[in-house]
Amino acid sequence: MYFLLTSTAYAMAPGADGGQGGGFTAIIPLVLMFGIFYFLLIRPQQKKAKEQQNMINELKRDDTVITTGGIYGKITGVTDTIITLEIAPNVRIRVTKSSIAGKASTEAKPAEDKTK
Repeated sequence: MYFLLTSTAYAMAPGADGGQGGGFTAIIPLVLMFGIFYFLLIRPQQKKAKEQQNMINELKRDDTVITTGGIYGKITGVTDTIITLEIAPNVRIRVTKSSIAGKASTEAKPAEDKTK
């Protein structure tokens, strides 16, 4: 009886199968999961950030932009880190370049008030 219990315990012990690739096969799912995360999440996010940085670097005077806060304005001045926007006649604000969300499309421009 003692022999039966001991042999069962040895059979259930880790590595009882001779250690044939036990550690390597455990790593394969982790590598596969990292690959999926890289191609579905990390890579597209890096690509979008690079496009945003290129757009910010190409901004110039008289471009119409929108800030992350939703303010539309026309660029009147550009420095290394600050952009001056004209949001109304003779009303200018200074914002950081990183707060620019993108260039405003022609459809999104507010209509001029012609009832004056």
